Amino acid sequence: MTKVRGLGRGLDALLANDEQRSESDRLQSLNVNLLQPGKYQPRTRTDEESLADLADSIKAQGVIQPILVRPIEGSRYEIIAGERRWRAARLAGLTEVPTVTRVVADNAALAMALIENIQRQDLNPLEEAAGIQRLIDEFGMTHQEASEAVGRSRSAVSNMLRLLALAPAVQKLLAEGKLDMGHARALLQFDASKQTELARQIVGRGLSVREAERLAHVAASPVKPINRAAIIRDRDILRLQEEVSQRLGANVEIKPKKKGGTITIGYSDLEQLDTILARL
Repeated sequence: MTKVRGLGRGLDALLANDEQRSESDRLQSLNVNLLQPGKYQPRTRTDEESLADLADSIKAQGVIQPILVRPIEGSRYEIIAGERRWRAARLAGLTEVPTVTRVVADNAALAMALIENIQRQDLNPLEEAAGIQRLIDEFGMTHQEASEAVGRSRSAVSNMLRLLALAPAVQKLLAEGKLDMGHARALLQFDASKQTELARQIVGRGLSVREAERLAHVAASPVKPINRAAIIRDRDILRLQEEVSQRLGANVEIKPKKKGGTITIGYSDLEQLDTILARL
């Protein structure tokens, strides 16, 4: 088995060539009880309603696409791709399912399971991130190698892995689909407590990603301290401005500066100007 690379092209890229695949692959029907979930299955949540719908479809049409498995100890088989079809088949009452048996290494099994689910859009962002992290941790892949394995850009993989640093409460909302990746990325700059606070606001108010980004920007902006002396000074100026305006019978504007200031007196005609000058 050669080193797994370039897996983003899909499942066909996992083995070296078509000849090797044809020699290792074996199409056969297997008893559903001989199959077991793959230890590298990236999906952690199951939609029971959609599983029931798939079971109804399988009752009517059977399992159209074979389940990809690999042999393990005890004459049993581990599912690489197609666990959902296997579960639905059991739910539909089938005793056997069509399978393709393939001998693959652990890293290939994980990558294949990831790719199948990504292509089917079956994973939430956290599940995909956790699967990619396993490629890195368990098989020593670099970010670049992992990105090639799952058909993502290196920057997309790096951004996805950052989701694993989110607060647990935020990760839960993301896994439940109440937040999407864009919402979550806007929260990464904050500590766990602030992430959770803002995430609940986003969900509670039904904010879009753009609105969540604005909320995060405001939350990250430093709060300017209140200058109480300036407030008092402004109130005094407004009071003086009103008193002088009433005394002169004209519009008066006072503009203070660091040193001194200006007083502007407005008049409508020469007669009003004479009146103002007489009162000064």
